[in-house]
Amino acid sequence: MNQLIQTKLIKFLQEELAVPATSIVLAMRHHQRDYDQLPIILWQYGLITIQQLDKIFDWLETA
Repeated sequence: MNQLIQTKLIKFLQEELAVPATSIVLAMRHHQRDYDQLPIILWQYGLITIQQLDKIFDWLETA
């Protein structure tokens, strides 16, 4: 995932899905080299719902 898409994804997570910044930072800290998997990591840790995960994947398809 390139830096621009990653930045837009984080903005989408915070503004559209109301994912707390602390949750995003936690997931990124534990998987620093695996940003492509950020949505899955957030879901695995229980930081987003499966419905939010679906919305993220829909968003990523158009990003």
